[in-house]
Amino acid sequence: MKCVRVAMAVAGFLFAAFSAAARPPDERPAQEAAGAVPAQDSAREKVCDVDSADLRMARKEYKEAAECYRQLTEKFPGNPAYHNKLGIAYHQMGALKAALKSYERAVKVDPTFADALNNSGTIWYQRKKYEKAVKAYRKGIAIHPEMAVLHSNLGYAYFAQNKMEEAIASFRRALAIDPSFFEHPGTRTASMLQDRSVGDRGRFFFLLAKSFAEAGNTERCLHYLRKAREEGYKDLAAVKTDPSFSKLQANPELQELLAPRAAEPANP
Repeated sequence: MKCVRVAMAVAGFLFAAFSAAARPPDERPAQEAAGAVPAQDSAREKVCDVDSADLRMARKEYKEAAECYRQLTEKFPGNPAYHNKLGIAYHQMGALKAALKSYERAVKVDPTFADALNNSGTIWYQRKKYEKAVKAYRKGIAIHPEMAVLHSNLGYAYFAQNKMEEAIASFRRALAIDPSFFEHPGTRTASMLQDRSVGDRGRFFFLLAKSFAEAGNTERCLHYLRKAREEGYKDLAAVKTDPSFSKLQANPELQELLAPRAAEPANP
């Protein structure tokens, strides 16, 4: 009798074990189902949130940031900001083709996403496709005319095309929105990129001085005239006849700035 009871107990145990093993996954206990997800994948998902990706960008860990943003675009394909940030990470890595594709995806998701339009423009500017850059910036301005960076970038594109009047008008609009805009350092990690690379720096600083003169900012006008002189700009005397500088003609600092430099004594 005792042997029979032992045999029945063993059979019951084996039946229970077999049933648990044969049970469909969705009927298994919650703890077992949760344990089925590898701990490594769970940790990876937690690490690649937008805050950690932004932190990696700030640390200039662009490759790691790009991987995080890529995962975010897969998880949230309808969020244009993630596509835009992925583009910026690629941009910083020098992968301009991949960056442009990400910016274009952001605009496709949201045609009013001016940040990505602006950033597309910076790529065209870098490639010296200035007309395409102008087109991108103007589209962005049509959506958000209050963004100084769009007007500034447009001014740079016009300057590169030697369209000085259009460049001045764009810089003046940027200054009207943010009078201290050109005192901020250009950034290449924020949501909207600025490209401040120019060929003829002396002429560019003179143009900025003219913009500040027309805006009535004497201090900044003189500042950029000095920078133009430091860069060896040879047409600084145009200040005397250019109507934009007419109100500054009696300014002692301007007169000193335009005075011929004394010849340096020859070495004995």
